Amino acid sequence: MDIKIILEIVVILGALAMGARTGGVGLGLWGAVGLLVLVVGFGLKPGDIPGDVLLIVLTVIMAASAMEVAGGIDFLVSVAEKIIRKNPKQVTIVAPLVTYGFTFAAGTGHIVYPLLPVIYEVAHESGIRPERPMAVATIASQQAITASPVSAATAAMITMLAGHGYGLVQILLICVPSTLAAVIIAAIVQLKVGKELKDDPEYQRLLASGELQPPEKSTAAEPAPMKKGAKASALIFLCGVALVVLAGIFVKLRTVGGVVLGMDRAIAIVMLTVAAVIVTVTKIPAAEVPKCKTCQSGVSAIIGILGLAWLGDTFMDANREVIIGGLKSMATAAPWTFSIGLFVASMLLFSQAATAKTLMPLGISLGIPIPALIGMFPAVNGYFFIPNYGTIIAAMQFDRSGTTRIGKYLLNHSFMLPGMICTVGAVSFGLLIGKIFF
Repeated sequence: MDIKIILEIVVILGALAMGARTGGVGLGLWGAVGLLVLVVGFGLKPGDIPGDVLLIVLTVIMAASAMEVAGGIDFLVSVAEKIIRKNPKQVTIVAPLVTYGFTFAAGTGHIVYPLLPVIYEVAHESGIRPERPMAVATIASQQAITASPVSAATAAMITMLAGHGYGLVQILLICVPSTLAAVIIAAIVQLKVGKELKDDPEYQRLLASGELQPPEKSTAAEPAPMKKGAKASALIFLCGVALVVLAGIFVKLRTVGGVVLGMDRAIAIVMLTVAAVIVTVTKIPAAEVPKCKTCQSGVSAIIGILGLAWLGDTFMDANREVIIGGLKSMATAAPWTFSIGLFVASMLLFSQAATAKTLMPLGISLGIPIPALIGMFPAVNGYFFIPNYGTIIAAMQFDRSGTTRIGKYLLNHSFMLPGMICTVGAVSFGLLIGKIFF
């Protein structure tokens, strides 16, 4: 590796560090700064803009935003809350399955935020250590991103695999059972994590100081009335998700005039139509759609994917021969080791989609079988490793008992065990499924 490549890597790491420090859209913006330095300072040719991925992400965001404005997300959260509260003693098993299912359907992990206080309350009221369901439920929502048919990460995979005879169907057949099985295993392990509340010194200190009340059944206030079109918007959105899956399974559904539409265009058409139908049926003001939280978060995701994936593509394209030459023998001898690269990259990029868009083309170039790459796809969920992601921070803040926390040595935090179990388990199951059935 020559000095020029080392300096380029330093530029990339510097851009990532500044982006992580800035937060929000900062990751994407500083990715663009890094790209500028590589192009102007090192003479690299800019890589391809991930337009197909951005097309899918933008249109899904529009549909999800329309659903939020119509009250559909509140309706879905209310359904999830009822499921969790109905099984209080099994909250450590039920909560992650609920967050997984709702993230799978919505395509975004942001739906987990309003569920976190519910999970805490149910666990605490039942005398269960809140860390157990809080941590694994947060990790489960991340795993579901790599199994969801309408997530940005899956969009990246669909567009990259389209020319290799693989697509949404294969991604779902491999990633849904592998991630779901890993989540269930992690939830079972979580049943024994940490001390019981009566033996936890920090929890007992909070009780003694009066900062926390003993567990008791809360007298929850009557829920706020749902918007008139809340249920309808959620059903329309879920029908759109189902149609996307069917379009992936049955090619005839996206064959027009003898020409097969790519899944990126099929998803875009369906999701924009879903947004239009929601706006029309529920009669929400269209001007409110771009102002909602989902849309704002989505714009941050788009900028992040654009800046980071463009930066990564530029570096990879310019140094492809050196990188592939150095990794080919390792990838040939043990293809699974590529998942380690995906995991480490996701820790730095804070984006499953950007990680997949940046590194999966390299995996294809290395000659790794496509089913194996799909099996390794859940490895892009590594951003729990350093506990500074939004949902992780929120889970710690909502757990007033202090059991969900960062340890003395930073990495010994509440999310490490379920995160590693889910990632290693999902990749292992995925590789096995890919090898046996594909």
